[in-house]
Amino acid sequence: MNGFSFARLFAMLRKESLQMSRDQATIGLTVMLPLIQLFLFGYAINGNPRHLPTGLLSAEHSTYERTLVAALQNTLYFDIQPMATEAEAEEALARGDVLFVLNIPPDFSRRIERGERPQVLMDADGTDPQAIGNATAALNATVLNRDLPAGRRVQPPQAPFQIVLHARYNPEQITAFNIVPGLIGVILTFSTLVMTSLAITRERETGTMENLLAMPVRPIEVMLGKIIPYVGLAYVQAFLILGTAVVVFGIPIRGSLVLLLLVLGVFIACNLALGFTFSTVAKTQMQAQQLAQFGLLPSIMLSGFMFPFQGMPAWARAIGEILPLTHILRITRGIVLKGNGFSQIWPDLWPMALFALIVGAVAIVMYRETLD
Repeated sequence: MNGFSFARLFAMLRKESLQMSRDQATIGLTVMLPLIQLFLFGYAINGNPRHLPTGLLSAEHSTYERTLVAALQNTLYFDIQPMATEAEAEEALARGDVLFVLNIPPDFSRRIERGERPQVLMDADGTDPQAIGNATAALNATVLNRDLPAGRRVQPPQAPFQIVLHARYNPEQITAFNIVPGLIGVILTFSTLVMTSLAITRERETGTMENLLAMPVRPIEVMLGKIIPYVGLAYVQAFLILGTAVVVFGIPIRGSLVLLLLVLGVFIACNLALGFTFSTVAKTQMQAQQLAQFGLLPSIMLSGFMFPFQGMPAWARAIGEILPLTHILRITRGIVLKGNGFSQIWPDLWPMALFALIVGAVAIVMYRETLD
């Protein structure tokens, strides 16, 4: 046994290779994770979103109005959606259905003819400065003379009207106002999903699963008993983040704190149910951690936290709409920055509740009451 032996080394390599080849799930996840990253970064991520939904309030339908709308659409940053009333536009902006609202005054044409250079108001959703940054920069191009009827051209750089940008909810477009509320959902996703994904696999690897199966408990009771303790821990994290956001970063909470905490409970339930599902599927703690990473990566990339949601292709947005993190980001930013109430957050609340119910049911079905 003295000295180094290549024969013993090759024997150990053969043993480990055989053992690794039998763990097909781990190999599959190891291959899939880099491929998912490659496709997400290559196809789904776009830091320059275009075709942003834009509401239009206009009291007249003149040549000047049509020319301005066409100029905005030609930039490819704005998709114009006519709206009937200011209340409808305000509600759409609060819910996030539109990112801009273009308000053309009723005497727009007459004032241009008089050479008064009227102001056109462009309200922008400032909760995500990155999403609207390039689009707002493109606004200046719409007032060039070539975009106006030939009979009213003036000498550059003077333009016959002015576009006034009003960044709503975050007038100074402070990045922290966008990032910090979103971190609530991201941090809770990391903590709750990873911890609960190890709940059952830890029991198997430590040898205590036999005792758990011998107890007179049903799968739903095991699931609730495993995840409820983490709910309190998750709320502690939420309070810490909110307190730090207010005290350190000066972020205002314009909406109901009670409503926010109740909604966070639904989001926490989504992640705990998903983590428990991973735990019932995985055979080892390593597999459970890999499955948790498999769930975390699309959530971070496709939710709109790191990259503008509107900049993603349709298929990526469709996947993002399934993820609870996408909806909690909208709800959190809406309550904290916009002061949204229940009616504004409901379109994002019910998908999370449905996700929690479906995934929770899958976890109960997948829970095995035997060691086989």
